[in-house]
Amino acid sequence: MVKAEQCANLDRYDAMAIAAAKQVIARYSTSFSLATALLPPRIKEDITNLYAMVRIADEIVDGLGQCGAVDVEKLLEQYACTVIAAPLGQFHSDVIVHAYAITARRCGFPKEYVLAFFDSMRMDLSPQEYDQAALARYIYGSAEVIGLLCLRCFYAQDFNELSPTRQKNLEKGARHLGAAFQKINFLRDIAEDTNTLGRNYFSSFSLGKRLTENAKKEIIADIRSDIASAEIAVQELKPSVYMAVASAMALFNGLTDKLAATSVDKLYAGRVRLSAWEKTRIISKIALGGWGKERRTTNA
Repeated sequence: MVKAEQCANLDRYDAMAIAAAKQVIARYSTSFSLATALLPPRIKEDITNLYAMVRIADEIVDGLGQCGAVDVEKLLEQYACTVIAAPLGQFHSDVIVHAYAITARRCGFPKEYVLAFFDSMRMDLSPQEYDQAALARYIYGSAEVIGLLCLRCFYAQDFNELSPTRQKNLEKGARHLGAAFQKINFLRDIAEDTNTLGRNYFSSFSLGKRLTENAKKEIIADIRSDIASAEIAVQELKPSVYMAVASAMALFNGLTDKLAATSVDKLYAGRVRLSAWEKTRIISKIALGGWGKERRTTNA
């Protein structure tokens, strides 16, 4: 009887933690919320739990940590250790970590992906110029492995049952998509990164200086190349997640178009965004089958 009550209490705590993770995604990303709304409930829950953990790490490094009231390096290390060990425990007093642990166990998150993520977070602790090698390492840990973890959310334990060729194709696409999204974010946030945080992620494109229009065009072309490579793999996703991923890609494509049409001077003056109306229009087009329809396959 006592054990049954304890299990019921844990179920209630699980539900509360998952609800808390939903609040994180709702508060921090309308685009992400729109895209994940198209996922099946279980997969949406896992993506949300993953995103909430990542968002907290970002806040430690870029958000409240910048206020100077905390030891950011110490706090990040504590959080990293907690997250890495989280799947081993059934209960965590940090409700976001608790929700993340549920997903990490259910989906079989490889530990090396999470380690790579926190390695990239550590790179953000000190202002620096990023050469090509450092940028590639940063993008792998901060974005490409998130794409790989999303794949695990989509397929959970069934991922290991896919053929090696299909696993490889999906992983390649996930990495390209993660890289594209991160580079888009870099361009979108270049004003804050440069003026407030002292970071220059695109120093390899600009020789350590302010971006030129030609350098911006080169970055946009690089982003579009990543998206094109990812789009091939997206066609192989199972139908239940295809529309959500296609929606996310379409939203970031729309933002890329807007960034391409914005002068470098305006990028350094403030953040470029898609309006709520633009986001709704893009998502509606996807829902009506207006993106990638001609190439859509019916992979299970």
